[in-house]
Amino acid sequence: MMRVNPSSRITKLAAYAPVPRTSLLEAMMELRHIAAGHNSYLSHEPVLKVWALDKPVKKTGLPTCQSTLTIQNGRKQFPISAFTSMDDLSQLAVGFGNGAVTVIRGDLIHDRGAKQRTVHESEEPITGLSFREEDRLINLYVATTSRLVKLVISGRGQGQSARPVEDSGCGVGCMTVDKKNSDILVVRDDAIYYYRVDGRNSCYGYDGPKSLVAVYGDYVAIVSPPATSSATKSSTLRRFGGAHADDLFNTSTFTLLDTDLKFVAHSESLVSQVKDLFMIWGDLFTLTLDGKIHRYHEKPLQQRLETLYQRNLYVHAINLAQKAGMDSRQQNIIFRKSGDFLYQKGDYDGAMQQYLKAIDSTEPSQVIRKYLDTQRIHNLIEYLEELHEHHKATADHTTLLLNCYAKLKDIDKLEKFIKSPGDLKFDLDTAITMCRQGGYYEQAAYLATKHGEHELVVDILIEDSKRYPDALKYIWRSDPDSAYPILMKYARVLLEHCPKDTTQVFIDYYTGRYRPTKDIVITSEASVQHAGYASGAAGAAGAAVTAVANMRDLIPLPFMNTSTITSPATIGNVNSTPANGQVIEDLEPPPPVYSPPPPRTAFSSFVDHPEEFIVFLEACLEEPGLKERDKIDLYTTLFEMYLHKSNEKNGRNREEWEGKAKKLIEGEDIPIDISNVLLLSHLSDFKDGTTLVREQAGLSFDIFRSYTAAKDTHGAIKALRKYGPEEPQLYPAALAYFTSDPRILEDAGDELDAVLEKIDTDGLMAPLQVIQTLSTNAVATMGMVKTYLQQTIERERKEIASNRRLINSYRTDTQTKRQEITELSSKPQTFNATRCSFCSTQLDLPTVHFLCKHSFHQRCLKNDDEGNVEGDCPTCKKENDTIKAIRRAQDDSAERHDLFWMC
Repeated sequence: MMRVNPSSRITKLAAYAPVPRTSLLEAMMELRHIAAGHNSYLSHEPVLKVWALDKPVKKTGLPTCQSTLTIQNGRKQFPISAFTSMDDLSQLAVGFGNGAVTVIRGDLIHDRGAKQRTVHESEEPITGLSFREEDRLINLYVATTSRLVKLVISGRGQGQSARPVEDSGCGVGCMTVDKKNSDILVVRDDAIYYYRVDGRNSCYGYDGPKSLVAVYGDYVAIVSPPATSSATKSSTLRRFGGAHADDLFNTSTFTLLDTDLKFVAHSESLVSQVKDLFMIWGDLFTLTLDGKIHRYHEKPLQQRLETLYQRNLYVHAINLAQKAGMDSRQQNIIFRKSGDFLYQKGDYDGAMQQYLKAIDSTEPSQVIRKYLDTQRIHNLIEYLEELHEHHKATADHTTLLLNCYAKLKDIDKLEKFIKSPGDLKFDLDTAITMCRQGGYYEQAAYLATKHGEHELVVDILIEDSKRYPDALKYIWRSDPDSAYPILMKYARVLLEHCPKDTTQVFIDYYTGRYRPTKDIVITSEASVQHAGYASGAAGAAGAAVTAVANMRDLIPLPFMNTSTITSPATIGNVNSTPANGQVIEDLEPPPPVYSPPPPRTAFSSFVDHPEEFIVFLEACLEEPGLKERDKIDLYTTLFEMYLHKSNEKNGRNREEWEGKAKKLIEGEDIPIDISNVLLLSHLSDFKDGTTLVREQAGLSFDIFRSYTAAKDTHGAIKALRKYGPEEPQLYPAALAYFTSDPRILEDAGDELDAVLEKIDTDGLMAPLQVIQTLSTNAVATMGMVKTYLQQTIERERKEIASNRRLINSYRTDTQTKRQEITELSSKPQTFNATRCSFCSTQLDLPTVHFLCKHSFHQRCLKNDDEGNVEGDCPTCKKENDTIKAIRRAQDDSAERHDLFWMC
């Protein structure tokens, strides 16, 4: 027996005496022991020896023989045909050519004795033995030439008869155990079989005779004997080839099979037949009859893959990579290579399947370019759809996919694509744009609706579908925050095509009464009863399911059949659809909470729609609680619109509109700026408005002046009569106006005399001023003012005479006062008062006497700090102060010459 180390160095271990039989070895590398069963001469029983490899003999350096045991076979001289052992050498099984199986138990490593027992006997020779541990039981699988049985040799059921596994055996060396999963592996001429606890498991077909089998990692190593015997060799070859010819015909085939991946990993012919197969150091070894050992080492995974690539075996390469646990990125490389290979072969469908598997790590443009060049639109669609499923699609990919749908006119796939459940798998804006460009407006509207793009929905309905009522209904179904910007953007278009309903939406929104309409679908009683009559409970259930489905389908979308949706303007109405027994009912939702915007923001939307604008303004003004600024805007704008309607060229109701305008500004507390009213009235030639505002503002003089500026004599006379009593200065202005033109004077008639009389009566003008005014123009004659002048002169004469009398009276009083002053200042005065003028009690000292003959107690007067009396007589003080004030006024007026008329 020879020992070979990993460096292929050969060492002699031990030897039996020369014998004609071959020993059977079992190496326990973990225990560093070797068990050898030796077929001795037929006159002797076989011998079992165990060597310890790690305990060499000091003198020889050879391994120590731990134990030697004679194997019992009932003293029957038959050779060993099969041999196996447990990993710890605690049990060994030996099979003989006579069909007996002996199990050896004991501590052979320490030579502490062993027990032997024949556990099985059969008529066929034993061809294979294998231990298998299953659920704390140790089973021994025994193979003969015609059967495969199982024995329980340890644990529950021990000692029972063998249980048949299969009625087919195997040849010597054609049975082994796969230690990875403890499966029993048997090879026969037709296939490779695996056995588990419950019997045969998997089976792999592989025809041909087999002489040896072993499991090496993931591979099954099989040795096939020579196909022909030496008796059939050609005599010519024997004659010319000699020994080499014998070797040529004795070649055996060595094959490595990957049963999981189902391919031949290696196959070669060996000149000498293989005697044994064994695994050590992670490699597989073959021992041939000529004494040679062949070592087989598995290549690294990458080299194995490269080999498969070279042979275009991409399916095997993919399976190998998956079995080896390669990451998805590396597997995708293989998928891509496989796809490229199939594409070059013209298998476009197969190539696409590979590209789809490698989609996560493949540049999409490479695949798309290939299929665009070959016009394989169906494959291209498949790839683009998968890109969207993996969320790897860009806007360009979405565009291309939708273009492909459009080119094939495949509406079903288009709808399936855009209505796919789950997260959004494409660029929404791109998809909507492409649908609109392709004329698929309903699909575009669906996408926009599903993803809350309310403005886009309305834009599609208006710009593409021209379905203005549906657009308005959609806006009416939106919440206030969403509806407002959309309504403002498309207000002019909607007012052009749906003026009444659009105006109503504006009114509701700006007055705080906006309520989004919501539609629900209910099933009419008649249809439910009919369904129940037709099919009983099943019919009723079907009707309910239909109602639920219809409720789902009739979610308010703009592209639905408008005939099945009630108008938003008739909330609460119920419309029925007899075709399916459904009723679409508008329910008034709870009022939303929002703040109405200022009315001014809606004004620009009503350009070129004055009638609707007036309706909107009037409705807003009816709302209570308006802000002051909003009131100003509404009143001013409504006044302007009334005047605009009154000035229309084809206006038939001018007086009506002017009447509304006048009524609007006649009310109390109207918050319209006067300047705005005047400006608008002037621009619209609305005189009543100008007059009314000036009248309210107290600008009567301006009213009169406006009439005179317009040469409206009758209007001026009317204004003079109305405002003259409150505004006297109108009469001098009227005098100047009446005498400014002969025609005006003629129109004025007797009104000139009335004006002169008023001026004369109230003294509004000096006679000289009247003369100067009349002399400005050569319109008035002397005869017209003769009466006025006579009356004036007569009155002046009387005033002069009266003034002279007053002068004489004042002179007499002055002389008298001067004389009194002289007497008071030069002559002593006698005070006879006995009572105080203040408290009316008897005077006592100290007493204060005034020259005006009034006397007071000193205590009744105000005194300074030194006890002196301050000021004048309290009784005369008020009269004296009045006189002093008159005197000061006279002194002041003496310098005011503008207060005197110049005669």
